[in-house]
Amino acid sequence: MPSIIEIRDLSKVYAGGTTALSEVNLDIAEGEILALLGPNGAGKTTLISIICGLVTPSAGQVRVGGHDIVSSYRAARALIGLVPQEISIEPFERVINTLRFSRGLFGKPRDDAHVERVLRALSLWDKRDSMNKELSGGMKRRVLIAKALAHEPKVLFLDEPTAGVDVSLRREMWQVVRELRAAGTTIILTTHYIAEAEEMADRIGVIDAGRLKLVRDKTALMQEFGRKRLTVELTGPLDALPASLEPFELALSPDGTRLVYSYDTRAERSGIARLLAAIASAGLSVRDLVTEQSSLEEVFLGLVEEQA
Repeated sequence: MPSIIEIRDLSKVYAGGTTALSEVNLDIAEGEILALLGPNGAGKTTLISIICGLVTPSAGQVRVGGHDIVSSYRAARALIGLVPQEISIEPFERVINTLRFSRGLFGKPRDDAHVERVLRALSLWDKRDSMNKELSGGMKRRVLIAKALAHEPKVLFLDEPTAGVDVSLRREMWQVVRELRAAGTTIILTTHYIAEAEEMADRIGVIDAGRLKLVRDKTALMQEFGRKRLTVELTGPLDALPASLEPFELALSPDGTRLVYSYDTRAERSGIARLLAAIASAGLSVRDLVTEQSSLEEVFLGLVEEQA
């Protein structure tokens, strides 16, 4: 897929000397979902703000749909929809007028059919004549997404889109994001809910201390940096781990009935065959075996700690 966003050597240093971004290079493909992960203050929001024209870069270049964000600001910005962290909508305005006004700001002609499609897609059509202040927090977040889509952007930035949203509504919003991607919208997502990135993203980018540490296909990232756990369920409890099993660095469950073995998925050999042979030699009987893959959260925490 062609790149709809191209970022080259992008840096941002604030007046006080704080470096928010340092030489970031990134290509974002048209139609993909990219999740940006990083601790607080890592530079995620600064990166989004620069691309959206809200913050001026100190160095580097960003192009959106081939348009430079500085020299061709209007053309670049017209391709972008932004859903910020903060709920920033006029409280006394009606929902449908919020979208109409946002569309007009980008010089788009009135198109009530498009506005209706967006409101229906986000389950807001029944609330179209309600004032924004009358909506729940989750509904206000939906209005933010609808507002960002009013001018038919090709790229949608979601900065912590489900912060403060309950679990059921969060899953509904995930479905909305999938439908937007299916319709061809490119989506860049920042989130503290790592399960959200694991559920939705095609690629994962990790930012820490203003630097883009890596960008990987989600599945490849899990395979490259993940670990697996083998849980061996025994037929009877152990009081202590036999000395012959100590080289395997096993963890014994508190009740003594399970042995947990962690191994690197990148290693040529897992060591499982040797472990099972050693367990049999120790005279232990096995009831069951269960394997688990590391979660994205474990991979992310390991990367941040490793590169700190």
